[in-house]
Amino acid sequence: MPHVTPSPLRLSIGILTKNEAALIGPCIESAAFADEVIVLDSGSTDNTLDIARGLGAKIFVSEDWQGFAVQRNRLLERVTGDYIFFLDADEIVTPELRDEIKAIVDSRATGIWKVRWTVVAYGHVLKHFKSDSNMERLFTRHLIDHYEGVVHEGAIIKSDTPVDRKVLRHRLLHHSRQSIRSSLEKLTQYAMLGAAKRHSAGQRGGIFRGFLSATGSFLKTYFLRGAIFDGGPGFLYCLFVALESFFRYVALEYDRDKLNTFVGR
Repeated sequence: MPHVTPSPLRLSIGILTKNEAALIGPCIESAAFADEVIVLDSGSTDNTLDIARGLGAKIFVSEDWQGFAVQRNRLLERVTGDYIFFLDADEIVTPELRDEIKAIVDSRATGIWKVRWTVVAYGHVLKHFKSDSNMERLFTRHLIDHYEGVVHEGAIIKSDTPVDRKVLRHRLLHHSRQSIRSSLEKLTQYAMLGAAKRHSAGQRGGIFRGFLSATGSFLKTYFLRGAIFDGGPGFLYCLFVALESFFRYVALEYDRDKLNTFVGR
């Protein structure tokens, strides 16, 4: 019998958006190597969708925001590829990472791959800061059952057997903090979502606990991970991360009866 070459496997890249006009163009352009780019929007009032549509992305809108996990599940329902890479609207796939992802898809490997960040803050690449975030972003599609979690959501895997998990060698460019204003807005959102998550787990908060958490966070990111060598942007990045930790535990104490997981984007 003649040798039959199997059809190439397809890659989908999924992006959640709301009012991301500042960066959605470069984000989608960096994802253009995928077989499909899907944008699921939660009610943008700027020209995010016009930009995305003009760059060839498939556009869907779900305005009834119920959290990141619900939105990722809605995105999964629209994916047609054999692999799915989740890309945030403030992230850029570098050429090196692109080639690494393409090689995995071409190899037909099955598994889950984590990716790390190179942080961009206030227009500056934090060259010395080493992010310790390892986020599961590339999946063989059939492995994912659904997502759970109000913030820093995670994938629930179908397989009963151990799944091969690896870390991609190359990093995403993450435009984490674009301005002081957006940093303050992000601080509010993530502090309140983090407080709600801890409340549902029965944890307690308070000023002292928040102070300890914030101090530990700042010392770790600013000194141990090298942001001290990245000047003002490095300091501000670490300060906002620490303030998020502080207000998370303060809100857990003082807003305990008002917490919910439906903090808008």
